[in-house]
Amino acid sequence: MRRRVFITQPVHASAIERLGKIAGVQWNQDPLRILSKNELLAAVKECDILYCLLHDRIDSDIIAANPKLLGIASMTITPADIDVEAATERRLPVTVIPAVLLDDATADLAWALLLSVARRVPEGDRLMRGGTFPGSQSAYMEGGGVSCKTLGLIGMGGVGRAVAQRARGFSMKTLYCDPRRVDTAQEHALGLTWVPLEQLLAESDFVSLHARLTPESRHLIGEREFGLMKRTAYFINSARGPLVDEQALVRALSEHRIAGAGLDVFEHEPRPDPALLEMPNVVMTPHVGSAVTEVRALMANVAADNVIAMLEGRQPPNCWNAQIYEAVRQR
Repeated sequence: MRRRVFITQPVHASAIERLGKIAGVQWNQDPLRILSKNELLAAVKECDILYCLLHDRIDSDIIAANPKLLGIASMTITPADIDVEAATERRLPVTVIPAVLLDDATADLAWALLLSVARRVPEGDRLMRGGTFPGSQSAYMEGGGVSCKTLGLIGMGGVGRAVAQRARGFSMKTLYCDPRRVDTAQEHALGLTWVPLEQLLAESDFVSLHARLTPESRHLIGEREFGLMKRTAYFINSARGPLVDEQALVRALSEHRIAGAGLDVFEHEPRPDPALLEMPNVVMTPHVGSAVTEVRALMANVAADNVIAMLEGRQPPNCWNAQIYEAVRQR
């Protein structure tokens, strides 16, 4: 009997085709519908490998629903919404994808948000579609400049470095804050200056968040941090929503303590705070940092590599809880 793989939403056809050669593959074919917990429970009972996406919440109930489950392949960098502990107790591998695949795509989106909110691109688009042309030199559409301004980067991993590289094209002064400084040669190459977080917030015209989400970094940016920013500054988040206290962000925006925000991620996805939806100085996208066709194809096929390894009884190349294999080797 062929092994079975269930995919929670459509992924790149090349990955599905590869998996179809060695297993029966079924998937939710609606890219706009996130499966409910009950739907996931029903699906996992009928498969050997669950192939899930970032927005899926795979809790201990789902993991326990199928005693014959062989593993969970996630198309995420970190399995924050998978109960890895429950999977590890059952010696089920949980796999991820390498962060480097997303660096450039996410950096591009961060810049799209930055430029859009500063230059009020969505507002201008809405005016045009509504038949309003205020005049090419009207003060109505004045926004913030970008070139030669100060950019503050919180987190200097792969995405932070890619954002910094792009900042050089805008002749920006780039500050960064990270628990680990990059080496001097790279600081020089990227035009970076390390400063404490408080100084970065106080001096930056744009603050772009690129930190990792961990239990310790939750609400890294909150009331205090927004209070340190310039009133003319813009806040950009293309990392993870829970890094930010969304209520504090709403207050900072509504009280005009910062100029605007560009957001791809939200604290309680898929539902942003309703107040954000009403603010013209907020530009939002629905967590699409990796939504580049070529990148998604790579991601889907890396996840497929992991699935194939699990089906063949091998340790998958991107196993988050690889200690389950160490325990077997030590026997």
